[in-house]
Amino acid sequence: MTGDTQLFVVRPVRSDELDKVMRINLETLPENYSREFYLYIYRGWPDLFLVAEVDGEVVGYIMCRVERGYSEFSRFFKPVRKGHVISIAVLPGYRRMGIGTALMKKALLRMAERGVDEVYLEVRISNIPAINMYKKLGFRIMRTLWRYYRDGENAYLMARPLK
Repeated sequence: MTGDTQLFVVRPVRSDELDKVMRINLETLPENYSREFYLYIYRGWPDLFLVAEVDGEVVGYIMCRVERGYSEFSRFFKPVRKGHVISIAVLPGYRRMGIGTALMKKALLRMAERGVDEVYLEVRISNIPAINMYKKLGFRIMRTLWRYYRDGENAYLMARPLK
């Protein structure tokens, strides 16, 4: 962003843009999902499946859902509503413009509006830029998930309260 002029728009994905989102995922991340999974998220949580658009072109996305589970922040088995950031990606030519942060902030706001108690995500331990962005947004590393990814790399489970 420059001054008061926003170079991108964050908005809910449309069904006819799922192929674009899948292409961004294939181009930027080693973890890929089936078309059915994208449709499942789109149908179940359309307000939590957002895209970033620059000059009418989709250049990034975030895909989230709401689950029930135990709190990452309680020593007791306290059931809570958890937001799960499943996937977030921005095309390489559009990084470092604040798009990833804007996608996360909008998704966190939408989850808070849904009454979500806390949000979590998994991130490759080698993905330092993403880890730093998540920390700036209030996420903490909760634990290491050993050999989490298909290629054997570990992940951090990061979480933050929303309430």
